[in-house]
This record gives sequence, C-alpha cells and structure tokens, in this order.
Amino acid sequence: MKPNRLFSAIAGIVLAMGLTSCDSEKDLNIIEGELPIKTQTLYMVGDATPNGWDIGNPTPLETTGDDALVFSWEGQLYKGELKLCLTTGSWDAPFIRPEVGGTQITKTAISNAKFAMHAGDPDDKWVIADAGKYRLTFDLRHWTMSTEYLGEPDAPVIEPIEAEAVYIVGDATPNGWSIDAPTQLEKRSQYVFTYEGILTTGELKACTQTGDWGVPFIRPTFGGCKIGQNGVESQDFVFTAAPDDKWQVTEAGKYRLTFDLQAWTLQVEFLGEAPNPDKQPLEAEAVYIVGDATPNGWNIDAPTQLTKQSQYVFTYEGELVPGELKACTQTGDWGVQFIRPTYGGCKVSLAGVESAGFVFTSSPDDKWQVTEAGQYRLTFDLKNWTIIAEPLTAKEPLEAESVYIVGDATPNGWSIDAPTQLEKQSQYVFSYEGKLTKGELKACTQTGSWDVPFIRPTFGGCKIDKDGVESPNFVFTASPDDKWQVEEEGKYRLTFDLKAWTVKVESL
Repeated sequence: MKPNRLFSAIAGIVLAMGLTSCDSEKDLNIIEGELPIKTQTLYMVGDATPNGWDIGNPTPLETTGDDALVFSWEGQLYKGELKLCLTTGSWDAPFIRPEVGGTQITKTAISNAKFAMHAGDPDDKWVIADAGKYRLTFDLRHWTMSTEYLGEPDAPVIEPIEAEAVYIVGDATPNGWSIDAPTQLEKRSQYVFTYEGILTTGELKACTQTGDWGVPFIRPTFGGCKIGQNGVESQDFVFTAAPDDKWQVTEAGKYRLTFDLQAWTLQVEFLGEAPNPDKQPLEAEAVYIVGDATPNGWNIDAPTQLTKQSQYVFTYEGELVPGELKACTQTGDWGVQFIRPTYGGCKVSLAGVESAGFVFTSSPDDKWQVTEAGQYRLTFDLKNWTIIAEPLTAKEPLEAESVYIVGDATPNGWSIDAPTQLEKQSQYVFSYEGKLTKGELKACTQTGSWDVPFIRPTFGGCKIDKDGVESPNFVFTASPDDKWQVEEEGKYRLTFDLKAWTVKVESL
C-alpha cells in the first residue's frame, strides 16, 4: 500500500473511532452508590481491640476466601471504642467508621449495617458495650459490616509476671503521669512489690518498664476500681495493653500498696491521713493568680500579682470572668507546685467560694471555676490555708429591650436570625410560656449574631425539668458557651429577671 493511502486509512479509522466515541458519550453509564474500597489490608484500632490505640501496630483483619474485599476477624474485644484503617502509622488517613458515632456493638448481632469512611472530624467510633468474643465482618464492596457474639471473654491466664521492677503512674501518684520517671515500688521478693507513701485523689495504673505507653500495664479488672480507706474494691488485676482501665483513688492519704505478680492481686492498706500541711504556714514572697478567669490569662511568665497585706495574707481586687484559675508563688514555670482548691471545679461566684480550704501541690491539676463575671476581692491566707472570695460591687441590672431563647430545646431551634422572643412583663422581667423539648438553650438580647454576650447558667448543663431549674442564677457573657439542659419535654413558663439576674422555671 502506498504511504498516502496508508495515511488515509489510518485517518479514516481515527475518524470512525471519534464518531463512535461521540455516540457513546450520549449514552454514558452512571455508576450509582459507593465504589468498592480496594485494599489488600484492613486493621482495627482502639482500646476495645487487642493492640489498643497503637496505630503503628493495629490489629489486622483477614480476607475471606469468597471475596478479596470482605474482611473478617474473630477474637476477644474489651469494653471500649474502635475504628478501622487501611494502612498503619498515620492518624491523618481515612478511617472506616459507623454512620452514627457511638453506635454500640453488643451481644445482639448486627447484619449488613452501612458504614462510612472519612478522615478527620467527626471522629466517630463504634463502642463495644459487652466485652466478649466476637466475629466482625466488613464488606468493602458494599460498605456494610456485621457482628456476631461468640461467647463470654476468656478468663485471664494467671502466670507469674516476670519483672525486675514495678512502677505506679498517674495523677494520684507522687510523680504524676511521667512515664519516663514514674514512682518505683520496693521489691520485697521475686514477685512482690510494695509502695508506701502518699496518694492523692485521682487515677493510677502500674507498669514494669519506663518510657513507653504502648506496653502492657497492670490494671484493675474494670475501669474506675476504687481505692480508699476501706482498701481496694477488687483485689484482682490484669496485665494488658487495653482497655486503658485504671484504679481510682477516692480518698487522699498515706497508703501501702502490695502487688503480687504471681497471684495477680493488689492489696491496699490505708495507713492514715496525709500529713496536714496547713499546720505549717506557707512561706512566700509573692502570690500570683493565673488562668482564663484572670486578667492576664494563662501567661505563666506574667501572671496577675496579688497585693501583700502581711506576711501570710495576699489579696487581689479586680475583675474575674467565667473560667478557671489557680495560684502560684513564682513565675515562669508550669512544673512547680500551685495553690489549688481541695477538689477540681470548686466554684467561685459573687456569692463566695464553694469551699474555703486549699492545697499546695503539683498534681492533680485542680483549679477553681469562676462562674460569674464581676469585681472580686480574693484573699489568700497562707497561714491558715484558706481563700475568701467577696464581690466588690452589687451587680447592675441588665438593660435590654427584648430577650430571646435559642437552642434545640426551643420552638425555633438554633436560628439566631429568628430566635423565640419572650414577652416583656416589666422593665426587667421577660417571660416565655410554651413547649420545650429535650435539649439545650441559652438566651440573648439581640438577634442575628453569635458573637455577642448571651444569658447563660452559671455552669454548663444546668438542668431544667418539671421540678424547676437546678440553679436560678445566670450570667451575661460571651464565653464559656454554657447552656441550660432541658431534661423533660413539656410546657413551661420561663421568667428572666434582668435586675436580680435570675431565671424561674415552672412546669405548666
């Protein structure tokens, strides 16, 4: 064939292909539904799984013989959470998750439930509500998962734990959560280790090596197992990487802990109250307050300094806003001891402080919770280890032409452009009569913007039910974003008094 004829033939073929292509574009086949997730590997990670939250070594699933995109796993799951990934080593990769976060896996079988896959938030996970043996099946072709409960969990195999050392770690222990320098126990015999000393309220678990959170830990057989003056709630322990169960010390004091690595038991003896430091005055040249409730916030290099009134008495006079605070005797270092309330979240309001006593300790990181903005006088007495909170001025009435309620408990939901308006009864009193559903609400004095102060409870989650409101006081602030929680659906009358800064709730 001559070259020009050859080129003509090729051109004809190309033209024919182009016409065919154009015709085929008119009849495109649209693939509906999810495309198969093509992978040769699938893993699960979480404190419910054998390997815990170790993303470098998650628990692998295996493909079934019938379909390379159907993976299954059989074994023991603990109470806790799990999600699945296609590769190891990265928390930023997409994860296979339930369509609804917190979906429970229980003894009741799940059949072909749809799942989702995405990276980032929301970090939805399945929740194992019943520990035991399970068969999990994930069909990556059809984006479904199934579960089958196979039986009760195996009893732990009690074999002596060989260890040269045992350590306790946690905010209840002297060295806190330092895995590099946890509190070491005394070795009494080949398998018996003891600790004798102070425990504060908080959590603890034990380990046989330092520097690594990914190893098995000595843990209670259930999370939150209590340690107190009466001993330990259950003497048995387990040695496992997951779930991340810990003992809960409910009463501070001096204790003797005895770990028997042969019998897998923990004995706890209460030896007496912790030495009472408030018998000795706390010596300090200066006192500072730090926290988002204070003028200088969390700036440890320049916290708000108090005025020294005498050798042991220091005062602060000025504004506090809703938030947290603690006190210190030096600047520039978060690792020092702080003046703290005797329990976390101790409330400070214009009515005073919830508990007058304080402690001087590095852990746990307890802080006072300021619930009402205002001008305060705080008085720290370092001799008697007490704090006094006093309002400096009475609260001025809140001036407003209108008041609205907004939230999923209200008729208009979270619409800030059209929230539910209250009826003005007098200059400072506004009321709402109508239905509230279960959910949250807060109040505002203008519409159209979330970036304004809101009328809020003095603490988040303040309950409203048919018996009334848990606390009548409110604050007017932009943060924190605290809201009332309506516990029971029904018809209510809400009465906001902007002069007394109170809300009254009546069930109709």
